Amino acid sequence: MVTLLVAASACALSLGTPHVPLHRLPGALMEADSTLAGIVVTELRVPRLVLALVAGACLGAAGLVLQEALRNPLAVPEMLGVSSGAALGVAAPLVLSVSLPAAVQPLPAIGGAAMGGGLTLLAAGLGRSPSAVLLTGAAVAAAMQAALLVLMVMADQLDLQLIYRYLLGSLSARTWDDVTGLWPWLLVAVPALVLCAPVLSVLRLGDEDAEALGVRAQRARLAALAIAVVLIAPVTAVCGPVAWVGFLAPHLARRFDPAADAVRWLPWSAAWGAVVVAVADVPARLALAPVETPVGAWTALVGVPAGVALLRSGSRRPTTRRRTAATAAAGSAPQGAQAVPSSPSEKGEPSRRARESVRRGAPGSDGPSGVSASHGETTGAEEAR
Repeated sequence: MVTLLVAASACALSLGTPHVPLHRLPGALMEADSTLAGIVVTELRVPRLVLALVAGACLGAAGLVLQEALRNPLAVPEMLGVSSGAALGVAAPLVLSVSLPAAVQPLPAIGGAAMGGGLTLLAAGLGRSPSAVLLTGAAVAAAMQAALLVLMVMADQLDLQLIYRYLLGSLSARTWDDVTGLWPWLLVAVPALVLCAPVLSVLRLGDEDAEALGVRAQRARLAALAIAVVLIAPVTAVCGPVAWVGFLAPHLARRFDPAADAVRWLPWSAAWGAVVVAVADVPARLALAPVETPVGAWTALVGVPAGVALLRSGSRRPTTRRRTAATAAAGSAPQGAQAVPSSPSEKGEPSRRARESVRRGAPGSDGPSGVSASHGETTGAEEAR
């Protein structure tokens, strides 16, 4: 992870037009406004890299919160109406020509994300069934996307291009003002996230066990959704819905530490989300240069197959361990205990023969055939083995 992060950061700051060699990066950062390389690096590339790291960390942490709270590894913002609701909240003022101050621009995104996630939980019975939440969330996301299509029909050509690029998720032309606009929301979300992490480990046990341990599952799930909304909505307001980062990052965290719990997975999920967005932004900026492609397209292209592969490998690993344990137990068992009858008739046949052998002789005396009861029991036991 550290190697990927360092390589992505070096490429993000060095490559492009103008090209700044790695040995000149410290000088360009120190020169700042005095040279063209300093202006490009400090005013365009550094804030874009910082925004990619912050946005990826927020989306990765939000994805883990949703998956753990709903006990579903497929519960991601894109499938629960959260991202679609945030995008709808941002696109509506643009199409309807409603001017908003920069300080309150994340508020429509937060309202739309809360509306999408709240509708999903309410329609699914406050999340009592993980599968019901996922299916209901897909329906709510489809409804939000339909509303977005209606707004796109109403928009003029210029607004349509802006909305189209925004809906794919882009870090193009982002400055320090966009980065500083995220800090107030992070100051609220990060402490709440730290307090929420132990409760997520309890929710993994199921609603009944969580209630027995003193955690009100429905209220905890609503609180987890609120924290995820505060993490996702400001990022969506600035960058657009960067797709499937919240799906891939938690699975990477679980893959490299499968024996941990939500408390330990949470920082790793945030770190992997930051790495995923930073790595994806490099081809988004350079693959079709001088044309920039949306970073959300690259995260979706890489995140979906990689997340599915990690999900399948994680589901196979416990089965493999069970088979290995069963084989070891069978190998270490006594030889007489390995032959287990496979049919009911085979199970009953040794017992019947043992009883017949016992009936041939009374206990403590020789029977008609000259065998004692203890000898008959021994013979029956040997036949049973």
